[in-house]
Amino acid sequence: MPTDASVPSHEANYIDGAWTTPDDAETIERRSPADPETIVSEFPSSPRAVAQEAIDAAVRAQEEWENTSPHTRGGYLRDAAEFVEDNREAIGELIATEMGKPISIADGEIQRAIDLLNYYAEVARDYGGDAPPSSADNTRTYTTREPLGTVGLITPWNYPIAIPIWKLAPALVAGNTVVLKPASSSPAVAATIAQAFDHAGLPDGVLNFVTGPGSEIGDEITTNEDVDVVSFTGSTKAGMYVYEDAAVEGKRVQCEMGGKNPLIVDDTADIETAVEVTTGGAFAATGQSCTATSRVYVFEDVYDEYLDALTEATEEMVVGDPLDPATEVGPKVDEDGFDEVRDYVENAQNEGATLHYGGQAVEPEGVEDGYFVEPAIFTDVDRDMRLMCEEIFGPVVGVTPVADYDEAIELANDTNYGLSASICTNRLDHAEEFVGDIEAGVVKVNQTTTGIEFQLPFGGMKDSSTQTYKEQGRQAIDFFTHEKAVYVTHVAND
Repeated sequence: MPTDASVPSHEANYIDGAWTTPDDAETIERRSPADPETIVSEFPSSPRAVAQEAIDAAVRAQEEWENTSPHTRGGYLRDAAEFVEDNREAIGELIATEMGKPISIADGEIQRAIDLLNYYAEVARDYGGDAPPSSADNTRTYTTREPLGTVGLITPWNYPIAIPIWKLAPALVAGNTVVLKPASSSPAVAATIAQAFDHAGLPDGVLNFVTGPGSEIGDEITTNEDVDVVSFTGSTKAGMYVYEDAAVEGKRVQCEMGGKNPLIVDDTADIETAVEVTTGGAFAATGQSCTATSRVYVFEDVYDEYLDALTEATEEMVVGDPLDPATEVGPKVDEDGFDEVRDYVENAQNEGATLHYGGQAVEPEGVEDGYFVEPAIFTDVDRDMRLMCEEIFGPVVGVTPVADYDEAIELANDTNYGLSASICTNRLDHAEEFVGDIEAGVVKVNQTTTGIEFQLPFGGMKDSSTQTYKEQGRQAIDFFTHEKAVYVTHVAND
């Protein structure tokens, strides 16, 4: 395995400690969204039998891994973090070329991955049960946690290293073995995670990495009786299929899914801050985040000032080559995603919304053939328009004037989703009321709806989540473990 800054694409699965390619497997060909003529990676489109092999390897490794001390488990995470740090430049370039995330934002994602690995390595040092006193004499009571077994992780392409790691790290330190199925749009980035743990010397079978279609690999993970836990991040539609299939098999399952995230700007907000919060939340990373801002409700008294400032700031955003450090908005991940955004833009206009700015296909200098679209600002939007109801997963935002806080909250909550929300205000009462009034799992004040800290729990409400267990933070360990309550009475011998 490489120990320098070279992170080659293995173009293979990682099963039971070995990189393997199935015989006669078709290929997942991943082309650069900035330059579709360039093939970035090729990975096997593995059949269901390969997923079965990976699950079998994880099951065989389970007992020994469970009996490994949490301190030792945490050590593997620290070593993996060191590998990612040593190779962060190459991994950042891979993220930018494989799925189109601007390299400056990709580097931030890599830092989050490093921080998550080190955080859970430290959690492993002191995470344990509670020891409340018993009401009985000569009795000790306490709780202890044990791993659930083999974990199946199904992860998305938009955060190709951070999301797998924020699931993987707590699963491993809790004593579970893992089968990871990444999205087919970013397999090479996800493969670097397996490389990192292979380099760290993780015992064979503890982590297994398999690429292939959801209909084969994903379905096997969700239905195989030897998989005890399933964690999924992706669209609401796909997530509900995963949840239903896994739950009927009696598995513990969590699904974090889509969002239609609102931002409120009241009449006391600092307009410069509000604009930065909007552009950062709606347009950075090309809006390809489940927590991206897509609806903005602005008090009428500051609406014109805000809209003018937002338009000016959006015009100045750099759309271009994701490998250019100056780029703020990269390409859509693929042609289908590009076409979908353009369809939403056209549909919104047909429904009567005003395209106030952007929304056009563009050809930045040097990357003329990529899937680039300008950030789009819509006004004159109605709550029932598709633009304001459906997750677009692109750099598109609808801006609506409102009379007061009550109207803003009513509109912000008028959605099937409930992932993230923010308010820009300098009124303490609005800030405090917003925390209780808004129907979202992540609530922010004067911050972007995007961006989360790893030590806090993450998860949504409504159709954004199955609302079973939270991800990240110390609470993530709860999902991957079973808690036992223990009663020990000491009986004296005569």
